[in-house]
Amino acid sequence: MARAQPKLIVVTGVTRGLGLALAEKFIELGHTVLGCGRSRDIVEHLRRTYRPPHDFAAVDVALENQVEPWAARLLSTHGAPDLVINNAAIINRSAPLWQVPSEEFERVIDINIKGVANVIRHFVPAMLARKSGVVVNFSSGWGRSVAADVAPYCASKWAVEGLTRALAEELPRGMAAIPLDPGIIDTDMLRSCFGGSASRYPSPKKWAEKAAPMILAFNSRDNGKPLSVGKV
Repeated sequence: MARAQPKLIVVTGVTRGLGLALAEKFIELGHTVLGCGRSRDIVEHLRRTYRPPHDFAAVDVALENQVEPWAARLLSTHGAPDLVINNAAIINRSAPLWQVPSEEFERVIDINIKGVANVIRHFVPAMLARKSGVVVNFSSGWGRSVAADVAPYCASKWAVEGLTRALAEELPRGMAAIPLDPGIIDTDMLRSCFGGSASRYPSPKKWAEKAAPMILAFNSRDNGKPLSVGKV
């Protein structure tokens, strides 16, 4: 089977979990990945493993003063991406809302919502100039439903749903913004909520086998649709 036309893909949160699995699968499929994450050690490992044109950088998406120069550098060297995947996210330690410290609540909001907006602010204008490209913002089942003890996370993912669907209304024809529920996967984040029972769910690597081709196939006809990867 012939490979699809190679894409230039920005992925946030590539140093663990779904972001790492996606980045590796995209590279395996012949695409170029421009990734960021907060773990400098893992970023260095990715740089050694995947040489240019792939690019990996230590960036905290919650901080615009880190996102802006990162995006500017990539746009100057690679041009506008075909696909932007806002995957970077954290979850609060399981607790009733009134027991979640304000600093922890703020960190969830800063990464999960402001981080998405920061990345969009600095990559999408270049995509608009080209009038093509897809933005995929990772939501969650808890962005469409709720559960006890994860109220800050639920709030952030409901916000991602609304932000993405509003962005979809603002984009020109030929582009798309999609809120994507990745499903339930055995990640560190899930283990913080589910404990050992998280092992009943697929690994990020197994999940990426299905998710990567699905995401690569998104186009302007999917604009604004709340989609899900579904069972793996």
